[in-house]
Amino acid sequence: MNIRLDGKRALVTGGNSGIGAAIVLGLADAGARVAINFVTHPEAADELVQTIKKKGGEAIAVKADVADPAAVAAMFRQIDTAWGGLDILINNAGIDGARAPGWAADLAAWRKVIEINLFGAFHCAREALQRMVPQKSGVVLSTTSVHEEIAWAGYSAYTASKAAVGMLTKTLAQEAAPHGVRVLAVGPGAIKTSINRAVWSDPVSLRDLLEKIPLLTEKKFDAAVFCEDPSRIHALIQVFAVNSLRDCAEIAAELTAELTAE
Repeated sequence: MNIRLDGKRALVTGGNSGIGAAIVLGLADAGARVAINFVTHPEAADELVQTIKKKGGEAIAVKADVADPAAVAAMFRQIDTAWGGLDILINNAGIDGARAPGWAADLAAWRKVIEINLFGAFHCAREALQRMVPQKSGVVLSTTSVHEEIAWAGYSAYTASKAAVGMLTKTLAQEAAPHGVRVLAVGPGAIKTSINRAVWSDPVSLRDLLEKIPLLTEKKFDAAVFCEDPSRIHALIQVFAVNSLRDCAEIAAELTAELTAE
């Protein structure tokens, strides 16, 4: 794909590992300036920054716990200072939490998943839209999960949070579309990353997970559908299963390129 995002300013939350890191590199390869959000492992964020700079790109590492609205606001001010605003937000930060049936779940642990996955996505989208709506351009892309549609026993907080982010996306899209701002989500399927290490490292859990992956897990995605009729874009959200980091990165880059095109 010939995707170009030259000069666009992007923020990827949870950008120092897994899907987030793949998206960071995909956006940078397309020419975007990328802010890499992290809350732990700053060395991983710094390594990505150096990788991008060695290729002639521009990137910064920005620390913030997305569950903390004050920290999120400070992160956006840091990006404002560096680049004067934002064109692309990738709402990617998230955790799955400890496996437990709902009746045995620890309330504090359950709430933490919701605060990071749902409140974190809202805090970041809110800050981004406060900048994008006045400039009448921008894209907010959230990574939900196939588990906003598919139940996952033992992870009620995770599935509830991802389903909620899906509906949050649709509502914000409806609100922002008249201002020229696109809000949408993609739902990755099972991808082997550190967030789900406890699942794929356990043979029983892995077998259960593999049984939940549809026979056809990859689709060719045409992002142009989101641009074909701007008057109707607010009603669209695409949720589909992809099962590789490359696919996630390419889809994120393709969507943001199509939707930020002048």
